[in-house]
Amino acid sequence: MTTETRRPIHPEFAKTMTTEELRRHFLIEDLFQPGKARLVYSHHDRMIIGGVEPVGGAVTIDHVPEAGTESLLDRREIGIACVRGSGEIRAGSDSYEVADGDMLYVGMGAGPLSFSGDGARFYLVSAPAHRTCPTRLIRIDDAAQVALGSTESSNERVIYQFIHPDVLETCQLVMGMTRLATGSIWNTMPAHLHDRRSEVYFYRDLAEDHRVFHLMGEPQETRHLVVANHQAVISPSWSIHSGAGTSSYTFIWAMAGDNIDYKDVEMVEIGGMR
Repeated sequence: MTTETRRPIHPEFAKTMTTEELRRHFLIEDLFQPGKARLVYSHHDRMIIGGVEPVGGAVTIDHVPEAGTESLLDRREIGIACVRGSGEIRAGSDSYEVADGDMLYVGMGAGPLSFSGDGARFYLVSAPAHRTCPTRLIRIDDAAQVALGSTESSNERVIYQFIHPDVLETCQLVMGMTRLATGSIWNTMPAHLHDRRSEVYFYRDLAEDHRVFHLMGEPQETRHLVVANHQAVISPSWSIHSGAGTSSYTFIWAMAGDNIDYKDVEMVEIGGMR
């Protein structure tokens, strides 16, 4: 297991960054390493982002020094999405069979996590917690679904709410998936801000030669990152988060912070962006 720490970045400093610096601080390019767990500890809302790719046996996550506890989930909750293949996740003494598109929520105090399944990939996001909520596996067919957008605006999409107040109770973690219809490329335009929580985007279902242009920065000081399949972006609370792809795609969103109301956002007028 490897863990990298990412420090907070002030928006005034972000304005001065080169492309290389923006990518180093906000983009996670190499989440998946065969036979290992790869974690990134972000000081934006203390979220931990990770990827696990089991090969030839189980991969276990238990003691993570950066979390400051004996076991990762002693003071944390976690959401885990299967993003390729199928496999098994063990949380303490309980076992869950998961397939591509499923998500598992694991509450605080569940114990070590173990991942198995050759060919499978698991994407995870963990946030601090102060109380235990029940662990639950949510199949994609059990997620709450919200259809938005249109073909005329190139943003026809379905939002799948998995780890969400309308589906289950958590301490502060919210996590779901948005799937764009064929021919649609825009996610979340007009853009918005939510100052009371940070967000992480994980992009998937992109062919090898396609990319998403992820918009970030303050509304009047936008920047962009060019993102490939199975890469993630850390989006601070001061940053917009929108994007357009060279093809349709899917992304997993996860949020943590003071507020878990998905509608608690500040909309940004397209004409006011720079």
